[in-house]
Amino acid sequence: MNSQALREDALAPQADGCGGRPAFALKRSILQLQAENSYAGLPPEFYTRLQARPLNDPRLLHANSEVAAMIGLSEQALRQPDFLEVCSGQRPLNGGKTLAAVYSGHQFGIWAGQLGDGRAHLLGEVPARDGGMLELQLKGAGRTPYSRMGDGRAVLRSSVREYLASEAMAGLGIATTRALALVVSDDPVYRETVETAAIVTRVSPTFVRFGTFEHWSGQPEPLQALFDYVVDRFYPECRDAPSGDVPGQEGVVLRFLDEVVRRTAVMVADWQTAGFCHGVMNTDNMSILGLTIDYGPYGFMDAFHAGHVCNHSDTQGRYAWNRQPSVALWNLYRLAGGLIALGAKPDALKDRLQRFEPLFLQAYRDNMRRKFGLLRWEEGDAQLLDDWWSLLHNGRMDFTLSFRRLAEAPERPDEWLELSPEPEEARQWLAQYRERLAREARPAQERIEAMRRANPLYVLRNHLAEQAIRAAQQGDASEIETLMRLLRDPYTEVPDRESYAALPPDWAADLSVSCSS
Repeated sequence: MNSQALREDALAPQADGCGGRPAFALKRSILQLQAENSYAGLPPEFYTRLQARPLNDPRLLHANSEVAAMIGLSEQALRQPDFLEVCSGQRPLNGGKTLAAVYSGHQFGIWAGQLGDGRAHLLGEVPARDGGMLELQLKGAGRTPYSRMGDGRAVLRSSVREYLASEAMAGLGIATTRALALVVSDDPVYRETVETAAIVTRVSPTFVRFGTFEHWSGQPEPLQALFDYVVDRFYPECRDAPSGDVPGQEGVVLRFLDEVVRRTAVMVADWQTAGFCHGVMNTDNMSILGLTIDYGPYGFMDAFHAGHVCNHSDTQGRYAWNRQPSVALWNLYRLAGGLIALGAKPDALKDRLQRFEPLFLQAYRDNMRRKFGLLRWEEGDAQLLDDWWSLLHNGRMDFTLSFRRLAEAPERPDEWLELSPEPEEARQWLAQYRERLAREARPAQERIEAMRRANPLYVLRNHLAEQAIRAAQQGDASEIETLMRLLRDPYTEVPDRESYAALPPDWAADLSVSCSS
């Protein structure tokens, strides 16, 4: 199962060829799902079996019907008491084996040693509509042996942000984990202030990370078990050696790394061109499938700054927007270092790692070509692009609206020009852009429509997430529902929702996010 399965629309009936019956019938109860847990088949040192610690008097704040349909749950199933029981940690999945996994990692560039699921419980995996399997994990479900000094809980504000972010990324077509449900409680959680607890039910083909491989680096036997598990379930094509490729175990390792490099490069290129900052690109927060995972102090940029840092805790700016590609490559080097124990030669691993930059640049340029409404990439476009970023950076122009309004700027420039405090500089760039468009002779309306499909109108700005959080604190999920509907199709304008596509209000400048959640 690849990441595309995590971006599918709601379930559509599929005939099985025998009387036209649905091939993937919707269940009316989450307990009707036939769960298992393949990760529990790994050696016992990979995890700890334990039950979640449920919240007191939990309430279902919101359920995601689109993700529910992906795993065969009907709308009715989301209203049943057993759905809340499972998603609040009171009841395990039928057939599942609840566990917390161990892993290690580099945090802010420093080896942190053993980490693990300090507040996450993997319930098991269930069949998905595409024929694969999807794991269900509770985040915020209580202490585990890997909690260290933590309480194993998640607060409401960070849970709302994660719940919305994964769906916003899916709507943008960016590889991501998903979210099924958001459960809240009045249980107190102590951070900088006293907050209330929540649990997000996360969905992914796997939650294995770079840090899972790092944990077993230098230990060939458990590392081989992990490698075989991941390759056989998610990268089986790596077992087949194309003609002329490296044979045997080393070839499988190299092809595996090659594919992880490719997926990671594409994911980060998508981040960059959406103005998304992850905030905590530690190796334990990097998915082995190239999915965006572990939404903490993330941010979609408002005013563009190349060195934008969205995480208040990142005092050195390690994870700034313009550093994300190089950090991703650094993390891939840490992953590759652990694969030496599986028989891969360092020089061969390095050769695969050096493919990251051209793969990233190709994906990045393809994205920018579409966002600029161009049919092809020309040599001189790199300078046009550099000048674009300089224009946005110098004027602190709004990232999302600058791209969105560019579609009509060649013919009707005023609305786009008003975003720039230096309109003369903007006019000069626009003149270059018009000259570039003229070389393709593409019909204006065709280009405008294509650019609207490539440049979102709605993104999960911090102040929109904050409005949803404040409403949720009062037990009101209406803002979450509104945002979910807009973010599922962020390219299509919705009447009477102008405020969700507007520049951020002045009070948004005071918002900050950090690693505390």
